[in-house]
Amino acid sequence: MALPFDPIDEAARQWGNHWDRVPAMHAVTSLMRAHQLVIGRLDAILKPHGLTFARYEALVLLVFSSRGSLPLGKMGERLQVHPTSVTSIVRRLEAAGLVVRTPHPEDGRAVLAEITEEGRALVEVATKALVESDFALEALGDEQLRELSALLTPIRKAAGDF
Repeated sequence: MALPFDPIDEAARQWGNHWDRVPAMHAVTSLMRAHQLVIGRLDAILKPHGLTFARYEALVLLVFSSRGSLPLGKMGERLQVHPTSVTSIVRRLEAAGLVVRTPHPEDGRAVLAEITEEGRALVEVATKALVESDFALEALGDEQLRELSALLTPIRKAAGDF
């Protein structure tokens, strides 16, 4: 049920009575709430396909790789997640028959995740559902989407993403 006021605006008003940097507090709170909403929608869109957005991203990464496989360490780097998260994601994908884990042929310490044909087929179906939903960002037009990406780029760059 929608509130008759914006709770983030109210929180910012209250914040301003106690502390400084209201614009930063308002922006980060808005960003975090938008993140919750978008991830919730994306996961709901992917749930009928047996996926979460994190698992979908891992499958897409494997589709984009030249051989359809990557070392788990490289997956973690590219997905920008902790190694234990990659291991958990890959284990779940493997249990669903969407990837297989194999020893790295040149590095005995490394493990490869390789997408299966079932995984590739699921990526196609799931991607269609995400595209049809406009990745849960249908409230924004193309120009606003470009502006949003541009606004977030300096934050990501300052954090060392690239």
